[in-house]
Amino acid sequence: MNTRIETAPGSLYLADTHEVSNLSSELCNYNLYTEDPALREAVQREGGQWAERELTEFGQLTGSADYLELGQLANKFQPEYDTHDRFGHRIDLVKFHPAYHQLMKTSIEHGLHASPWTAPGPGAHVARAARTYMHTQVEAGHGCPITMTFAAVPTLRLQPELASVWEPKITARVYDPRNVPVEQKQGVTIGMAMTEKQGGSDVRTNSTRAYPIGTGGPGQAYELVGHKYFVSAPMCDAFLVLAQAPGGLSCFLLPRWRPDGSKNPMQVLRLKKKMGNASNASSETELRGALAWMVGEEGRGVRNIIEMVSMTRFDCMIGSSAGMRMAASQALHHCAVRSAFGKVLNQQPLMQNVLADLALESEAALTLTMRMARAMDNRADEHEDLLVRLVTAVGKYWICKRTPGHAYEAMECIGGSGVMEDSMMPRLYREAPVNAIWEGSGNVQCLDVLRALSKTPAVLEAFFTEVARAKGAHPALDSFVATLAADLKDLRDFEYRARDVVDRMALAMQASLLVRHAPAFVSDAFCHSRLTQVGHHNYGTLPRGVDAAAIIARATPVKP
Repeated sequence: MNTRIETAPGSLYLADTHEVSNLSSELCNYNLYTEDPALREAVQREGGQWAERELTEFGQLTGSADYLELGQLANKFQPEYDTHDRFGHRIDLVKFHPAYHQLMKTSIEHGLHASPWTAPGPGAHVARAARTYMHTQVEAGHGCPITMTFAAVPTLRLQPELASVWEPKITARVYDPRNVPVEQKQGVTIGMAMTEKQGGSDVRTNSTRAYPIGTGGPGQAYELVGHKYFVSAPMCDAFLVLAQAPGGLSCFLLPRWRPDGSKNPMQVLRLKKKMGNASNASSETELRGALAWMVGEEGRGVRNIIEMVSMTRFDCMIGSSAGMRMAASQALHHCAVRSAFGKVLNQQPLMQNVLADLALESEAALTLTMRMARAMDNRADEHEDLLVRLVTAVGKYWICKRTPGHAYEAMECIGGSGVMEDSMMPRLYREAPVNAIWEGSGNVQCLDVLRALSKTPAVLEAFFTEVARAKGAHPALDSFVATLAADLKDLRDFEYRARDVVDRMALAMQASLLVRHAPAFVSDAFCHSRLTQVGHHNYGTLPRGVDAAAIIARATPVKP
């Protein structure tokens, strides 16, 4: 018997349960330079205008879909460590995904590790900072060895005979990741090994000992015995290390291989299990008679390495500013597409308040960072040198501290999709605290500000001279600076109230720069929200009268 089954209309398409609509899209295939007005203006203003064409090309590369994917892959497939090869030889080898190597290769071939040293001049640090800012938006972890390689040069130059051998290979635009002696390489990377279990940032408590092989002294060979609790990028070719010599804490250059081709016994115990910075290998090591050469005067290790620390702290400013920019870009892009309750999100007043606030924080961070890049380009000028000595610590403290909350707020703008691991936002969020802790935590930066004020009082005059260049342009700023100046006349209990004072120093400098250089709708919003409101507020509490739509339009990246 034949049975006829009637088919209801549409039943052939039961798999199509709904129409996919009102969704965002990947932010990719856009130019990270040309779609960032605040960055372009800062480059022009601070002396890097000669690099415009190169930066535009670099922005196109780093904003492409394929290139942005490298950041995701380098973090998904994390470093793996082998102590020995299969025949039993000690190798201390960290293996990385090819995406990591591509990011390293791009950084080095574009001079992110060395260009201000190989081509110094007006805007050299500015152009390098702009490239680093864009590349860090793609992926932050690989920036650790790039930063340390960049920052090592001033310290190595304290020992000319070492610098003459190492600097040409450090500054070469050649990436060679092989685990082989430096003599077999054209290009090398440099790491650092400072901190130990018992002291952390208090490196004067280091217990690692340095034993002279011969007469000892600057440039001479020693063997180091001890441990280092945080060694980032253990696959670097050499490391700047602090150890106790007979004459006190001193700085040393320790290569991964000895000149005779044998493995130097700087042995990796394990890789660190970090919440962020996943693409970058960080390790614990033991030094079991590792051969190293003293850099600079014996007993002056901290002073000899301070220039390296200053440079790495500056790169923390760049990195955190970059994290803010990418987080803001992700939120702004999403909210320009997604609708809710009948309106596109970035047209809704409350969301506008949040987005504009995030954009303000991002632009202020970048503006201060690029001003410091110009100061580094002009350290022969006393005013600029004094700014570097003080404001690097102020900026590193403030910008890095602000980044975690900024990343979270941007994630909330995106909503549930922003929490998904196939989104960039979880990576940005996990990365956000790293720079605030690395190279000296917030308290350490504040104590460095106090040290600078005590040892070199002229830094404070330079600070207020710089801030005063906006005097009379905004009443809120004038009032804020007057109160700050009064509070800084008495340093007796500065250590106790240091965070409050350094917070306000950072805000005063950012506000001054924005009042002088940013559109009025940006600087007015920043001054009224940061300088006149009392106490801490969440993002999205901008006062009445702010042109949020203009701020959002300025900051939103647009794909062609």
